[in-house]
Amino acid sequence: MTPTAFAAALRARDPLVGYWSVLDSPVSTERIARLGYDYVALDAQHGLIDYAGVLASLTAIDTKGSTAVGLVRVEANDPMPIGKALDAGAAGVIVPLIDTAQDAAAAVAAVRYPPLGRRSYGPMRSALRIGPDPADAHEQTVVLAMIETAEGLKNVEEICATDGVDGVYIGPSDLRIALGGASSTDPTVADEFEAALVTVREAAAAAGIAAGIHNADGASAAKRLTEGFTYVTVASDLVHLEQVAYRHLTAVRATGQVR
Repeated sequence: MTPTAFAAALRARDPLVGYWSVLDSPVSTERIARLGYDYVALDAQHGLIDYAGVLASLTAIDTKGSTAVGLVRVEANDPMPIGKALDAGAAGVIVPLIDTAQDAAAAVAAVRYPPLGRRSYGPMRSALRIGPDPADAHEQTVVLAMIETAEGLKNVEEICATDGVDGVYIGPSDLRIALGGASSTDPTVADEFEAALVTVREAAAAAGIAAGIHNADGASAAKRLTEGFTYVTVASDLVHLEQVAYRHLTAVRATGQVR
């Protein structure tokens, strides 16, 4: 998928499925990008990826046979990390901790060149496939605002209505804690959490923008699509590596030949 096609599909609220990467492992990221996912999101906020890793992984995602574009969850709502991710070739950014429409507008401004924003011009790698003219870059890159706090949830309608925001993205762990959960998976706030998802989804639909959510597995992602989310992410390479390794170990131990 090209950045142009991805941006058009996301803005049309077509169903999209992505994968989440936290490991600085461009070779494994390259293999994941060939599986059929629409996007691979690199986590530069909580993941184990520095700028060199983001650059290498975006390059890997764009190699022959890839079906995906690369997105980056940046470390902060700040023009510097946002601009660097885009200059490295990201087809869009996922911006954390968006609490207000002003926060959302700041994220948009960091992605768009003047006069629409304040992105500094220097598309080092991205010019090879995105833009490089500002108008083309605007068409081909997306801005996704994370809803993961109580304040963000309270202001979600205004956030969704912010000009230039292409979609919202729910961070379920932080949102569950923000709703009073004792942990990121606390079941005692399940009703409040599900109600919050409906609120976000309906606000996005009313504004005509995409609504996305992070998921622990493919079955959960499929369920969220049926509920009306328009893009879903399956997480993550580190978690899946551990799960598969443990499953194989359990299979060997089940034979009784090792402790």
